[in-house]
Amino acid sequence: MSGSGALPEGPEWAYEFKLDGYRALGLNIGGSSRLISRNAKDLSARFPDITAALKRLPDETVVDGEVVAINAAGRPSFSDLENYQTSSASLFYYLFDLLIYRGKDLRQRRLKEQRATLEKKIVSRLSEPIRLSEVLVANPRELTELVRSNGLEGLIAKRMDSVYESGKRSGRWVKLRVNRSQEFVIGGYVPLSGSFDSIAIGYYDGDDLICVARVRNGFVPESRAKVFKLFRGLEIDKCPFANLPEPREGRWGEGFTAEDMAKGRWLRPRLVVRVGFAELTPANHLRHSKFIALRDDKKAREVRRDRV
Repeated sequence: MSGSGALPEGPEWAYEFKLDGYRALGLNIGGSSRLISRNAKDLSARFPDITAALKRLPDETVVDGEVVAINAAGRPSFSDLENYQTSSASLFYYLFDLLIYRGKDLRQRRLKEQRATLEKKIVSRLSEPIRLSEVLVANPRELTELVRSNGLEGLIAKRMDSVYESGKRSGRWVKLRVNRSQEFVIGGYVPLSGSFDSIAIGYYDGDDLICVARVRNGFVPESRAKVFKLFRGLEIDKCPFANLPEPREGRWGEGFTAEDMAKGRWLRPRLVVRVGFAELTPANHLRHSKFIALRDDKKAREVRRDRV
């Protein structure tokens, strides 16, 4: 999947909403259903209603989809997904690919054929909280405006003649972020009264961790306490960011100078968070950043510049 400033157009392309949730495989093998994350974590116990619903899959079948929390406004909310046990949001598993059907590998079949089998053979026998990720019938410009006006994350364009390519970026799936958010790695924090004032975040460029922001906004007492608790055991003496200190604070004061670093505490880069922002500036800093949620389904080393 690749990022793009605009979606491709043409009869060979189909469009879906980019859902802000946990990507996961749903399996029913030997009469046992499971839900597995993209980095091989077993999510079955975490989402028991979805796992139970997967038992209605035909035996020896694997589907691909996204676990999503829908809030009271009818919008996907990653924050509610991360805290769904105390949230009023409803959980759903949206399907968009059929990889194995009754033991037969379909990954080399065209997406159009996979989709037809998914709708006819799978979705018809399943019930909520499992849903089909709908194909959107409109032109890309209209869809982009719909996403922007409703505060959704973005869109995905898929070539209907493409095949399933796990972990590859072929350009046949094109992702467009409309309202920007991204995963980043926590590398440090500025302490304040038994907690923290802000977190220092960045992405990997090769083996180097590059700092792009100090994030203060978006935390509530519950999320702040949860994040701070995870710092325990990760403390290190050396700053993990390759580009610090910076020579100046920058136009909007978003830099991290030697004076700022003297106030900081450093962490092993293990924790991944979702952060919303207005833009990534030419100086490689985030503007108007705010914390959205922790991401324990992604590895720190997967967070790269070309995914921002």
